[in-house]
Amino acid sequence: MSSSSQPIVLPRWIDIGLLPLWNLAVALLVTGLVVLAIGQSPWQALSVLLPGALGSVRGLGYTLYYTTTFIFAGLAVAVAAHGGLFNIGGEGQATLGGLGVALLGLALGPHLPAVLMLPLVVLAAAAFGMLWAAVPAYLQAWRGSHIVITTIMFNFLASSLNVYLLVNWLRPKGSMAVESAEFAESARMPALHELAAKMGLELPSSPLNLSLILALAACVFVWWFLWKSRAGYALRAVGSAPRAAHYAGIRPRLQVLIAMGISGALAGMVGVNEIAGVQGKLTLDFVAGAGFTGIAVSLMGRNHPVGIVLASLLFGVLYQGGVEVSFEIPGFSREMVVTAQGLIVLFAGAMATVSAPMFAKLYGKFAGKGA
Repeated sequence: MSSSSQPIVLPRWIDIGLLPLWNLAVALLVTGLVVLAIGQSPWQALSVLLPGALGSVRGLGYTLYYTTTFIFAGLAVAVAAHGGLFNIGGEGQATLGGLGVALLGLALGPHLPAVLMLPLVVLAAAAFGMLWAAVPAYLQAWRGSHIVITTIMFNFLASSLNVYLLVNWLRPKGSMAVESAEFAESARMPALHELAAKMGLELPSSPLNLSLILALAACVFVWWFLWKSRAGYALRAVGSAPRAAHYAGIRPRLQVLIAMGISGALAGMVGVNEIAGVQGKLTLDFVAGAGFTGIAVSLMGRNHPVGIVLASLLFGVLYQGGVEVSFEIPGFSREMVVTAQGLIVLFAGAMATVSAPMFAKLYGKFAGKGA
């Protein structure tokens, strides 16, 4: 077997540190050249983007709000990837998570206090996302259906189910807007500026809410589960070598269910941030592509919680700063912003493995000299 067919193994400080930074630098360079080619100034765009995302308390609040959603979506992809699965169904699982939040919020919100309601809202989002992911997992493990095909199909099914329920069951009578009634206050995740006001502090209003704490706690859980628990070791063993894991006494089919179940639960948590934390009611298309962005976040973060947090923050900056750029720079349309974001996704995420051989060669050269 040729050496080129062997997997490239890099030290962790290169794999999850230096390599993503290099990919990001290449992505920014290419994006800058494209912006220059369409007749805009890259430096002007950057001088608006960064202050718009990080230069004010309000802008930072919006950036961290986007970051929260991307953390959940990225973790969902990462857990499935460690199990050897490509979960491309984050959109549908997040949609079902929001549906679970809405059904529980509408049914029990008027009757329960927030101290009881909010934990139930979180559990509902995770449970609905988990159950939606469990069906493709079962089809893959016991019926041989490909997880990518079934999860894509389930994205469309989730969207259609959400539309059907909103139009026919959850929309208040007489309302022309395709959205549910507003939740009781007890079913809404407290916003950061509201909590600050209760403590006598004044912060500008933003959609940032306590879901950020849940997202960071989810990162800790994923790290512990994958690298510190026996169940996580079994899941990673199946993801790396399913036949060897089977001969070692691990049940690969069960691990598919576990990986997709946890992945779906994490994706469903997007509904907590978007529906309970911001909208306060169920709406159409509230996920808005976050499930697919989670794929790029996970790739760029090397499927590690620390990398996913950093990648999510980057995409949060791009989303919030991109809005400011489209507002502040004449002729710089929203489509140009999306194009720039797409290039960064391409080079910083999907092209991550392209630079790996170069780093492996350089590392081997310098490590050999130091030996």
